[in-house]
Amino acid sequence: MSVRSSLRRHMAIGAILAALAPSIAMPAAADDILERGEYLANIMDCTGCHTPGALAGKPDHGQFLGGSDIGFHIPEVGILYPPNLTPDMETGIGSWSVEDIMAAVRSGVRPDGRELFPLMPWPSYGFLTDEDALALATYLKSLPAVSHQVPAMAAGPDQAVAPYLTPVVPVP
Repeated sequence: MSVRSSLRRHMAIGAILAALAPSIAMPAAADDILERGEYLANIMDCTGCHTPGALAGKPDHGQFLGGSDIGFHIPEVGILYPPNLTPDMETGIGSWSVEDIMAAVRSGVRPDGRELFPLMPWPSYGFLTDEDALALATYLKSLPAVSHQVPAMAAGPDQAVAPYLTPVVPVP
């Protein structure tokens, strides 16, 4: 095939794609972004740690993503209770911007500069595309605010005020 016929072929394909563009997925509407964000929150299992009762096998769907009453104990780190991911201004992430949420999910750093707890799988979430991180953050901001204060981080078992799990860390 000559260069000219190849060029004509590519131009024809371009013209067809341009004509079909209105029927091909265009930039997502708000509903599409929220649906994508909900999908991502589900497959990333946000509720598995961040919904009260989920770690006990009895998630409280009335406090969906409202933070956990069961924490994780990591030796030499402390006991942390997964926080409220709803836009509640007092107990959740209501003061965080969409950009703050995107950065925390992908870099493991909160808006105040503190690092997220080591069990938060942000290194894997760091591979989210800009579009997916935006969809997830937009979805979280769209949730009904749940007023639920999780227990405060404890330095160790002696200071814990609520139940916690202790993952077994493999020894090399």
